[in-house]
Amino acid sequence: MTDLYPPADDRELLRQAAAAHTAATREVEAFLRRLPTVPDPADVTEYANLLTREDQTRGDRDAAADAAGLTIGSLESDQGQ
Repeated sequence: MTDLYPPADDRELLRQAAAAHTAATREVEAFLRRLPTVPDPADVTEYANLLTREDQTRGDRDAAADAAGLTIGSLESDQGQ
């Protein structure tokens, strides 16, 4: 019997992880656009939660990239050493 929903390959998982990270980043941007001039404690808490989610989705994206064979070394320059 043919599987109607074949398992996602590593590239599809990477695309999904990238989309989730993009969505999390857009939520941070949307929050910053509506941020009042003087943030209150609730704003600070919301911002912290949004950054945590963005960081988690970036980690998921990086892990998915590794699984798809897109492992890269440091992006930091070794200039001056």
